[in-house]
Amino acid sequence: MKTVIRALAAGVALMLIGSPAMAGWSDLNLRVGVTELSREIYGLHMLILWVCVAIAVAVFAVMIYSIATFRKSKGAIPATFDHSTKAEIIWTVIPVIILVAMAIPAAKTLVKIEDTRGSELTVKVTGYQWKWQYEYVDEGVSFFSTLAGPSNAARQLDSGVDPGSVENYLLDVDKPLIVPQGRKVRVLITANDVIHSWWVPDFGMKKDAIPGFINEMWFRADETGTYRGQCAELCGRDHGFMPVVVEVVPADEFDAWLLEQQSARRAETDRSTTRASLDRNEAADSETALRVANAE
Repeated sequence: MKTVIRALAAGVALMLIGSPAMAGWSDLNLRVGVTELSREIYGLHMLILWVCVAIAVAVFAVMIYSIATFRKSKGAIPATFDHSTKAEIIWTVIPVIILVAMAIPAAKTLVKIEDTRGSELTVKVTGYQWKWQYEYVDEGVSFFSTLAGPSNAARQLDSGVDPGSVENYLLDVDKPLIVPQGRKVRVLITANDVIHSWWVPDFGMKKDAIPGFINEMWFRADETGTYRGQCAELCGRDHGFMPVVVEVVPADEFDAWLLEQQSARRAETDRSTTRASLDRNEAADSETALRVANAE
């Protein structure tokens, strides 16, 4: 037992000595995120991680203790039995209990992830090579979101532009998705050509965009700000140049923005209708003039 304690103490000492060098390891973990789901997923992830760590520590401690204590040099005598019903029952029942205890919170989170009821805003996301289309369902607002100009220029072969000089290189777009803070947003995801994947790490959610199918997810962002992601599916050449950018704004600011977009769309529709009417009138006048000329 003393051997096991010394080994554990040495391991802890090594961890403490190397802690400054391990500071970057936090970047490898899941993000806590800014949504209700991302925090719950992170909590579930850490719970399962520490359960696995505890199991590993217990199993290896027993293994090390057995190897160190029951060895030939210490006069250990091999057992004469080949199995134990009691031991088999114990090492079957305990893992079952652990798995059931882990399954309960996991199932609760999975059910919550799929529950889109009570959504206050629905956005349809369509993936294209290599851009996204956002459509605010029932709101009459839609637009395309493509790679921002500075990033697009810097990525060109022999452009002469240093990518390091471009802010948010390959993670910026010309038109981000705008959503309100604190409202449940339902996202319908599909694609027009090949399989894409809409992913924003800070939201804790990722869904494939598949042609002919509609997947759905939801999120409720609690903090304002700009959150960036990427297409997480290898969708072809230039796959790395279709980022996802979501801007979370206060609810009243979003309402004002949406009203402005709707007004601009109505104005554009009116202009298009007026132009079409003028074109029809001009065509009719030309046809009338032609008939008169022919009659003469």
